[in-house]
Amino acid sequence: MVILPSHRVNAGGGGFHVIRSRPAGTGAEGTEPPRADVDLTKARACWTDRDTVAWQVEPSLRHTLAFSAGGGIALRGGELTGDPRLIRLAPGAMSEEQRRRWPHLASFTALTVDPRDAGLVRDALRGQVVAVERDAGGTLLAATGVQLPGVLDDVYAEAATARLGPAGRLVPRLAVWAPTARTVELALYAPGSDRRRTHRMRRDDRTGVWSVRGWPTWWGSEYTFLVTVYSPRHGGIVTNEVTDPYSLAVVPGGARSRLVDLDAAALKPRGWDRLAKPAAVPQHRASIYELHVRDFSASDATVPAALRGTYAAFCGDGAGMRELRALAADGLTHVHLLPVFDFATVPERAADRTEPACDLAAFPPASERQQECVAETAATDSYNWGYDPLHYTVPEGSYATDPDERTKEFRGMVAGLNRAGLRVVMDVVYNHTFSTEVLDPVVPGYYHRLLDDGTVATSTCCAGTAPEHTMMGRLIVDSVVTWATRYKVDGFRFDLMGHHPKAGMLAVRAALDALTSREDGVDGKSIILYGEGWNFGEVAFDARFEQATQANLAGTGIGTFTDRLRDAVRGGGPFDADPRVQGFGSGLAGAPNGAPVNGGEAEQRARLAACTELVQVGLTGSLRDYVLPSGRKGCEVGYNGSPAGYTAAPGEAVAYVDAHDNETLFDALAYKLPQRTPMADRVRMQLLSLATVLLAQGTAFVHAGSERLRSKSLDRNSYDSGDWFNRLLWDCSQGNGFGGGLPPRAGNEAAWPYARRLLEDPGLRPDCAAVNACRAGFGELLRIRASSPAFALGAAAEVRRRLSFPGSAEGVITMHIDTTGLDPRWTSVTVVFNATPYAHTQAMPGLAGRAGSLHPVQRRSADPVVRGSAFDPATGALSVPERTVAVFVTAG
Repeated sequence: MVILPSHRVNAGGGGFHVIRSRPAGTGAEGTEPPRADVDLTKARACWTDRDTVAWQVEPSLRHTLAFSAGGGIALRGGELTGDPRLIRLAPGAMSEEQRRRWPHLASFTALTVDPRDAGLVRDALRGQVVAVERDAGGTLLAATGVQLPGVLDDVYAEAATARLGPAGRLVPRLAVWAPTARTVELALYAPGSDRRRTHRMRRDDRTGVWSVRGWPTWWGSEYTFLVTVYSPRHGGIVTNEVTDPYSLAVVPGGARSRLVDLDAAALKPRGWDRLAKPAAVPQHRASIYELHVRDFSASDATVPAALRGTYAAFCGDGAGMRELRALAADGLTHVHLLPVFDFATVPERAADRTEPACDLAAFPPASERQQECVAETAATDSYNWGYDPLHYTVPEGSYATDPDERTKEFRGMVAGLNRAGLRVVMDVVYNHTFSTEVLDPVVPGYYHRLLDDGTVATSTCCAGTAPEHTMMGRLIVDSVVTWATRYKVDGFRFDLMGHHPKAGMLAVRAALDALTSREDGVDGKSIILYGEGWNFGEVAFDARFEQATQANLAGTGIGTFTDRLRDAVRGGGPFDADPRVQGFGSGLAGAPNGAPVNGGEAEQRARLAACTELVQVGLTGSLRDYVLPSGRKGCEVGYNGSPAGYTAAPGEAVAYVDAHDNETLFDALAYKLPQRTPMADRVRMQLLSLATVLLAQGTAFVHAGSERLRSKSLDRNSYDSGDWFNRLLWDCSQGNGFGGGLPPRAGNEAAWPYARRLLEDPGLRPDCAAVNACRAGFGELLRIRASSPAFALGAAAEVRRRLSFPGSAEGVITMHIDTTGLDPRWTSVTVVFNATPYAHTQAMPGLAGRAGSLHPVQRRSADPVVRGSAFDPATGALSVPERTVAVFVTAG
């Protein structure tokens, strides 16, 4: 018996395990070591379709595929043993279609399956397959394992439309795709029991789907699949006990699936079937608040202790919910939840979790003790961001007051947010799994992306999945549709979306668009879709498929985060060795911090000009064809070797200046602004930076707490930093989190010399006046955004026609929007972003003689400095105080 490690830490139950194994030789048992090019532990050949094998070999030699139903092929004495059957291969050539589909294999030798052996293909796929090369005399020259995803997608193409997962109302049905399996059985457990009954499942040879129909008494049972299959990892036939990839519920810890009907009344909170949603807004009008479920209430004393950190906190009237309702009233449209699917790194039962035992608040503000104490329990505490999926279509259990009630409580959270006037976005992580133990045991070698030698790609941090394979892509679409229809989720943010094919994201969009209120209870066209369009790793530059990257998604309506605006406003980039690099919103305009990394005056002025142009591109919605004052189009402005402007429509840009990744905006400004900068001016620069997001065309995205100066005590990667460093404090008397100790050593130690002196400075810890001023200014910006269609022009042609950037002084950006015939109240809206520490008068002769004024929201502003902004009707000049964003409107 081989028992593999549990996939959930201290979760009170094991994960996938091999329960029976019949290992065969893998090349290590022979009388001589294997040749360098004979290694059955690798898989260097790729069987791309039923007719073609791609392999880096000499085509003039003899090639075959050797296969064994029992997995007995091994290397002994320089020869293969195990009495394999053979499929003959002949030299061939890849077609243009094959090269397009498999670009990373285009340089490989194409070998064609001999038509006389075509009838052996299906048999071969259900056992061990080895690619073999021999010379004319029959001497073994090379042998390797074979990657099968391509041929599986070809041979079992009909599986793409087969019924999968749990189904049925009165009588349950279960179905799992396992085309390479010898047998599949259903193991049915009584709830909470280790006693089980097994049921044979029937195979459909056309699709490779195994299914079984049960009895009404099965509902509520726990279940697993017993998949008997050849495992390259174990070098033989094994029987894997695994959960259902299409699980809709699991037991605490995730070791077994649970058979549930999501329409059952017991899984619905009161009023679920009659839930009224806030009005939908198009993606280019959305304003999104990124929030972690535990952060929301873990530190909130107004929430009952038993409900803190749970879904249930969204159903009450704690300080956090009161604040979310207030933000919705100001104009916020969506809450984006960090991962809330079933993930691996937090024990789901509270009794299995351990929290830091120290009095963290008692340590000095720049002490190492806080992070040491947090690190001691990091592996078993209640905190993780959750980017480590187990079951894609099951709510996370650690956020439920009882993990067995997760479905009902998740739905209650969605209902609570909807009642607060907010729609709900889920952060989904289909690009990797916590480990290969999640999906691979069902169809070994299929669900994860394999490199040229057959090892699993890990450029995403963990075991990367392969959405380019038909059934992995289908799993993603089916999962998204389930969240949309059964949990009433209103949007999806795809983690590392650039590791997905563009075609796959278009399939998701099409599946959502097909949902209707009449048939599915959901208007799928109202569901927003965006993600990280980064370009890196083994898929970079379309190496394996056309990726879902920033530029490639232009014209699709799918949004991507624009790092251009982020870096131009904050300064530098997220991986700078010295965090003091300044940008448009962090002092580069007239407030140098003296750090050598910023260079001399000439270098600073040149960088300010570049940052200013990048901010202008961001304000247009990152349009690729918008012509800037410099005469250059957005796509002609450079950003780290790529075009700054890349979208075809403003709604495809997600503007942001901070998110869960990297330092919060407050912390970034703590590093970058001169240390002597008064707190009142820090608040002004925080708001100016946020204004570049909230007043830009396209989707506005804000990290929870940025509106109240949230700090993580300079932690740049708080994914496992516990509740302490991730505090979201609704009570301003508790501070903002700054000065909570040196950030965790891992990932931050190199910055400690910069951090220590900042954390020790009491002048950098905001009081209630500062926090409240920031929150008030943020609300004003939201209300201004919602007050006029000027900030949601929607179409690129409208942006090009109506939006302009009048010439401004260094460190100032003026944005003018002609709203004639568009806005019933005003004919124009003009925004002046003055990032300098000096008052500025902006010449606007075109406004002379017009009836103009400061925006009504700002005329009533809580900020007397903003109220000091003025419009001169005689000349059209706009007077704006230092470090201020002023919005002016004209009528007639």
